[in-house]
Amino acid sequence: MKNNNKITGKKVLITAGAQGIGESITRHFIDSGADVAIHYFSSSDTANQLVEYAASKGQNAIAISGDLTKEADATAMVDKTIEALGGMDILINNAGSLVARKMLNEMEAEFWHKVMDINLTSMMFVTRAAAPHLAKNENSSIVNLASLAGRKGGHPGSLVYSTSKGAILTFTRALSSELGPQGTRVNAVAPGLILGTSFHNTHTSKESAAATTAGIPIQRAGHADDVARAVLYLASEYDGFITGATLDINGGVYNM
Repeated sequence: MKNNNKITGKKVLITAGAQGIGESITRHFIDSGADVAIHYFSSSDTANQLVEYAASKGQNAIAISGDLTKEADATAMVDKTIEALGGMDILINNAGSLVARKMLNEMEAEFWHKVMDINLTSMMFVTRAAAPHLAKNENSSIVNLASLAGRKGGHPGSLVYSTSKGAILTFTRALSSELGPQGTRVNAVAPGLILGTSFHNTHTSKESAAATTAGIPIQRAGHADDVARAVLYLASEYDGFITGATLDINGGVYNM
């Protein structure tokens, strides 16, 4: 990958940065010359491999574990990032999960709150802790991971997941207005069907994936690298006038 000198030397925190889309995002930032803090919940082996990969390129990196639904863990992760990297220029809010498919008639309050906490509340905790550090830079950036499900409503059984991802779209717009004066741009990406990730390996059948792919205008599903390139672009300084926007990454199956 050609080195992107707009990213070289930037200090980046990526939540859930050691699996699926998050791993690809982390690798793209490392390949572009960034120092990275890689949050993980269960993927310790991959997180440590990514730290070694960054070190092999002469870049600073740290792996940080934590349950981001816990305010203390989210705050501690940001503190460890600042201590290890010496600051923060970019925050990538990637952590999230569907957890399981449940229809409205089987929805328990406990499950509703669990998914909301994983996808939305955790993002608020992390962003709130990171914002003062981002404000210390003349230009800084946040990219939030939403989903096509937040646009269309998702497949049956994804009610709470889709609702939380739709809220991230609004969170992004509201936060861009609030943090704009401090020099922090806030954008989002909304991926569609991205195969080869633990998310779709767990929650999407081969039959469902094939049916969805057949309806995609460019006739293929997405890959993690498709999302990572878009995240890198939005985080970079090439687009310094873009904030409050959501970039749809779905092969043309849905656009607005």
